[in-house]
Amino acid sequence: MIPTEHNSWKIPVARLLPPKLLLWPLIALLTGCAASALHDVSDSVASAIVDQNDVSIVREGLPAYLLMTDGLIEQNPDDVGLLISGAKLYAFFASNLVSDDTRSRKLTEKARGYAQRALCLKKPKLCDIDGLSHEAFTPALQKFDQDGVNELYTYGLTWAAWLQAHSRDWNAIADRPKIETVFERILELDENFDSGRAHYYLGILRTQLSPALGGQPEIGKKHFERAIELTHGKDLAVKVALARYYARMVYDRDLHDRLLHEVLEADPKVSGLTLSNTMAQQEAQRLLEEAPRYFQE
Repeated sequence: MIPTEHNSWKIPVARLLPPKLLLWPLIALLTGCAASALHDVSDSVASAIVDQNDVSIVREGLPAYLLMTDGLIEQNPDDVGLLISGAKLYAFFASNLVSDDTRSRKLTEKARGYAQRALCLKKPKLCDIDGLSHEAFTPALQKFDQDGVNELYTYGLTWAAWLQAHSRDWNAIADRPKIETVFERILELDENFDSGRAHYYLGILRTQLSPALGGQPEIGKKHFERAIELTHGKDLAVKVALARYYARMVYDRDLHDRLLHEVLEADPKVSGLTLSNTMAQQEAQRLLEEAPRYFQE
């Protein structure tokens, strides 16, 4: 699961507005106030999303904002901030709120496309970096510094979302080492970026496959543990992922159940994490209900 973003996710609305209120940003565009209004609207939307505790509201309201973001990007195609916002919105929606596989693939393609455009605008010489061989890909990432962390991070998370949507495609799976390298570079540049979420993604990537297929579950476990440490356990999605991807793989029922009970007992309301935590608690409940069947003894 690709979680909601926070901190670096500034496409932001202290609450999701009903579709009728989309009129006011459109009026701003028509009256020449677009430049300042675009980012204000964007920042407000993201704040509303990440602090919302009703998943249904987000599921029902977010499509309108995806369309709005598309429109803003169409009118401002070289605005890196809007492209980053659109990429993260589409990646989140496709990974967390869409159940149709075909639709998820289309949405993650769009997310990845926006992220690649933002990356290209930031580093024009690296526009086609994903087409490089792995041997050339890793050195190319060294050209990124702290000034490009957000663009590189968004590029990585949308690629990870795309991989999740194409998990049955072995050609897509072959890209996994490159995606891991992106997040490794993020950790080199700023381990605390987005509250250490690069560790979260690396944990998932390295525990999704068994060791026989190239997975590294023990290394993945350490990434999850570091992410928990960096957020002082407040990012509940990390514990759910540790239970789902690691504890189940190594068949550790005690660790699995302990982590999920900790998630259910925690207060989900944390600034920038409320939606993610609420969804994590729903997932934790589902995993616990499935546990007797999964851990058959």
